[in-house]
Amino acid sequence: MATRNMVEAITSALDVMLEDDEKILVFGEDVGKNGGVFRATDGLQEKHGERRVFDTPLAESGILGLSIGLGAVGYRPVPEIQFFGFVSEAIDSLTNQMARMRFRTNGTLTCPITLRSPFGGGVGTPEIHSDSYEGFIAQMPGIRVVVPSNPYDAKGLLIASIRSNDPVVFLEHLKLYRAEKMEVPDDIYEVPLDKANIVKEGHDISIVAYGAMVKEAINAATILEEIGVSAEVVDLRTIAPLDIETLQQSVSKTGRCIVVQEAQRQAGVASHVMSELAERLFLDLEAPLSRVTGPDTTYPFPLGESMWLPNAHDIVRKVQNIMENY
Repeated sequence: MATRNMVEAITSALDVMLEDDEKILVFGEDVGKNGGVFRATDGLQEKHGERRVFDTPLAESGILGLSIGLGAVGYRPVPEIQFFGFVSEAIDSLTNQMARMRFRTNGTLTCPITLRSPFGGGVGTPEIHSDSYEGFIAQMPGIRVVVPSNPYDAKGLLIASIRSNDPVVFLEHLKLYRAEKMEVPDDIYEVPLDKANIVKEGHDISIVAYGAMVKEAINAATILEEIGVSAEVVDLRTIAPLDIETLQQSVSKTGRCIVVQEAQRQAGVASHVMSELAERLFLDLEAPLSRVTGPDTTYPFPLGESMWLPNAHDIVRKVQNIMENY
């Protein structure tokens, strides 16, 4: 078993799946000879050939249009949008075509497409490269939205996504690509879709997060432990559909919950999680549900990122406020 960071785990997942199924095709801007802007497809064209790993023009709408056609005739496309902030160029293909194919054809056609894309802030990218649009896409029925938080999950969730007959948007946080290494099996394995993970158990409050915010939640839980607060950290892994059962079990036990997301406060995943829990667990709650998020502004230029992004200390302050007042 090798030790890999997240981007290496993703490369490994694509490699073993290209080896396993000849219907899998990997394509996008610069994914071929250059191996992708973050080297996630490094070496795959050389190993699997130009017919299965290839470059496309700089045209996100064309990439997803090609994916839909290939998916409808039996291929399993794994396209890449170089940065998810540019997905708006292909929104019709994503929400009006991919998401509706099974419904529209009464199940005779599916779109087994796994759209990979980096997203999120904290690495100083230019405008539109760091935005978090996952809440917008998660609102569309018919699409799974998967967000791994560590290298092991990234490989297992990507393999499960590629094997799914549903369209999946697989979002890889930029800050996590080379943030940590852990043991990742060389062979094929799956981490189940639609299943949240209890990263750390606790009994005073549940902290629900996904992507890069899982690390901030874990750091916050460590600080809270030192001041006598036992926090349970839940990694959503899949944000559409939500694993409501695991969320209910955690919040029923602790009676308190905050949700953490990097995206802006209005609408989004945190709002949805809070609504679902409020409808189901209102009488079990010891305190109002709350959240820690980015502010409701356009994502800042790099000099302002550190002030804009939520962090562990923001989470600690929110938890302390809840514990002191309820």
